[in-house]
Amino acid sequence: MQIVDAQIHLWGTGLPSNQSHIQVTAFTPEEAIGLMDEGGVDAAVIHPPGWDPKSTEMAFAAVKDYPGRFAVMGSLPLDDPASREKIADWKKDGMLGLRYTFLTDPVRQWVAEGTLDWLWAAAEEADVPIAMLATDSLTVLGGVAERHPGLRLTIDHLGGRGGTTQLKDVEAMAHIPELLALAKHSNIAVKATGAPGYSSEAYPFPAMHTYLQQIYDAFGPNRMFWGTDITKMPCSWAQCVAMFTEELPWLNDADKRLIMGEALCAWWGWDRKKGVS
Repeated sequence: MQIVDAQIHLWGTGLPSNQSHIQVTAFTPEEAIGLMDEGGVDAAVIHPPGWDPKSTEMAFAAVKDYPGRFAVMGSLPLDDPASREKIADWKKDGMLGLRYTFLTDPVRQWVAEGTLDWLWAAAEEADVPIAMLATDSLTVLGGVAERHPGLRLTIDHLGGRGGTTQLKDVEAMAHIPELLALAKHSNIAVKATGAPGYSSEAYPFPAMHTYLQQIYDAFGPNRMFWGTDITKMPCSWAQCVAMFTEELPWLNDADKRLIMGEALCAWWGWDRKKGVS
């Protein structure tokens, strides 16, 4: 079974602007590979963080230096008209798709008002998947998925706010009904990333198991992707893996193979042996 982390951040300079991340000035590919090997993680998708202006350059170098171990979900400036022309040629050199955070204005409003309709259309035409942190926009994104059936959307961090919230347990999961309602759209998937960070409990974080099972029941193993956002987690990579592979008895072996890596690679088009499709 291949273990593929759906989201990590790597950086070489600057402290993370999100205080929930470890407050160090660098978390490099070399460090990540060492910890991945310790934790039994075969590969990871890098989401270059905005606090390091050279993080995308580092991500591309990681793809080259560690074949089959890393791929990238990047971003283009949404307020730059030139971005529209770049999407058609976006998937190359290890880039799988686009990833955005839509939690604050003005971008949250752009989603609601249709200002980003060009993005959905261009990504659909170019077959570029989009992942997003978008707790307040879940219902709106259902409409986007319906209007663009060829566009593959992925909702980050169980639909929650990731490390931007201090809420835990049931308070952190108040959005779950809106998330589950999106399961009817076959072109929407969920990253089950960062689950331990939403829990006030210690490993195996039992308060989160109910929500994970609800997501599994709604979306199925082909549209549910394990991952960590490891630099925010209150536990090791090995425990993040074991939470899913050992502590969720309702997952059978076939489900685990899909959720722990196969489904993500299929959804985002990552052939780890040949590169990016």
